[in-house]
Amino acid sequence: MMKYDYLIVGIGLYGAICAHELKKKGYKTLLIDKRDHIAGNIYTEEIEGINVHKYGAHIFHTSNKVVWDYISQFAEFNNYINSPIARYKNECYNLPFNMNTFSKLWNDVFTPKDALKKIEEERKDSYKENPKNLEEQAINLVGKTIYEKLIKGYTEKQWGKACTELPPFIIKRLPVRFTYDNNYFNDRYQGIPIGGYTKIIEKLIDGIDVRLNCDFKDNKKELLKIVDKIIYTGPIDEYYDYIFGPLEYRSVRFENEILDIENYQGCAVVNYTEREIPYTRIIEHKHFEFGKGNKTIISKEYSCKWELGIEPYYPVNDDKNNNLYSKYKELSSRENKVSFGGRLGLFKYYDMDDIIEVALAFIDTIPNK
Repeated sequence: MMKYDYLIVGIGLYGAICAHELKKKGYKTLLIDKRDHIAGNIYTEEIEGINVHKYGAHIFHTSNKVVWDYISQFAEFNNYINSPIARYKNECYNLPFNMNTFSKLWNDVFTPKDALKKIEEERKDSYKENPKNLEEQAINLVGKTIYEKLIKGYTEKQWGKACTELPPFIIKRLPVRFTYDNNYFNDRYQGIPIGGYTKIIEKLIDGIDVRLNCDFKDNKKELLKIVDKIIYTGPIDEYYDYIFGPLEYRSVRFENEILDIENYQGCAVVNYTEREIPYTRIIEHKHFEFGKGNKTIISKEYSCKWELGIEPYYPVNDDKNNNLYSKYKELSSRENKVSFGGRLGLFKYYDMDDIIEVALAFIDTIPNK
């Protein structure tokens, strides 16, 4: 029977980086995943010559040069700049909120001074000293027009609740730029890996043993016999059989269509901010890589309620769930064989650059064999 120093549960970005770095340190590792493919939620699948982001759009961005240099070992990135569009009824606006947005919202706004004056007028009219919900907080920040057209409907779809029922901390701040700049991210480095994200994971785990369609909980007894230590990137509450109850997430479902046209919406991401449209956004995948060809693929994205058995996407980090997670974290602190990592293991939403940073920091705590 083959023995391993480490078992890594989950072959997403966190697990793959850990496996890659452990191999460099001389450890023998087994990677498992309950899905039938590697790469977790950054999995991209080529369909009709287009790299389709199967679990939602992923755009790499970072200001951390160490992280950028690290990931660039495994892929060449294109120069894609994220410049999404927000559609409200029959109106289209640039995101993030910037001078292009403001000059279209208000026909008497041309300069940053004009925009600031307009927003200040709207904020002043409805300002609440101690906002009690997300609606009051958002209006405090940007006024009623931006809130009602570009925030309210999208947010209610995203969370499945009215903005008046959501806590104000969800929108602690909103990016407002008084420049004509549609670049969504402020980070120094950004782009999409040429050839898709799956190729990055393939390179990271090259030469490491992999088992797909292998659910840890169904094979736990056998796996524990052949490994010394475990890095677990699945849900921490699932690992402990929900002893304190399940943590809460929001989930997402996708409707994908192959269309016999060259160009559907003219950009990669269009957010639908009106409440009556059931999906939150449409992704047109070919635009991430400046694709050509006579066909295109779109994904309509629906935010939905999560329950056990459905793929968890976004941790609901409110007080109730954070307190529940602290119980699981305390339990995990007593482990000497198991370490938890990633979005589900740490019950925290991470961008990809954060995941790389956290994974490398964790591996730094492990000595060479």
